[in-house]
Amino acid sequence: MLRKLLSYIIPIKIYKTKSTLSKTIEVTWANGELVLDSENTNYSYGSLQRILRKGLKHFGFERIAKMEHALVLGVAGGSVIKTLVDEIHFKGQITGVDIDADIIKIANEYFKLNEIENLNIVIDDAFEFVLKTKDRYDLIVIDIFQDTTMPNFLFEKFFINRICFLLKNKGVVLFNTMCLTAGDNFRNQNFIKDFNDINFNIQSIPRIELHNELIIIEKLN
Repeated sequence: MLRKLLSYIIPIKIYKTKSTLSKTIEVTWANGELVLDSENTNYSYGSLQRILRKGLKHFGFERIAKMEHALVLGVAGGSVIKTLVDEIHFKGQITGVDIDADIIKIANEYFKLNEIENLNIVIDDAFEFVLKTKDRYDLIVIDIFQDTTMPNFLFEKFFINRICFLLKNKGVVLFNTMCLTAGDNFRNQNFIKDFNDINFNIQSIPRIELHNELIIIEKLN
């Protein structure tokens, strides 16, 4: 409790480790809450939770609460999952996919992710998972980073076409991106411009928490 109170004055680091995929991983008390950070960016809770919460609010919490199956690609500490369960009261099945088993261990120990009854965690590469899964989803959250780097496959047409194929009717995609350079902005602009499927609506919510842009995709029928 003392560390939580002191964190309103100064961040208090309580755990630090090395991850093969994410390099430095830290758990810190900051402004009264536990957050998970990589070397250069917030991985879960803190600003990231605010970013993804804003995206979910765009769809409407009541709409999401009625959904049956959500897929989260990139779990880290599980902040978007906690938003789904604790704030939206999502009762459907949640499948979380993360390639980094070390981060999931931290998420279970410090953020109690393993206590969420309707959550199934899969340790797998997101690209491989979406190729293999036979399920369909009402909500797909894409939140994949290695520190401040986003894998190139996320912006390839084949991947996003597969993601859209996995959506149920009226399903939605929430894609969190980071824009640190002019090249990143150009990448996102081209991604949206080149997405021309008449069965979907695509738009962006730019400059959330300074460097993040959310891309929203909705299946129309």
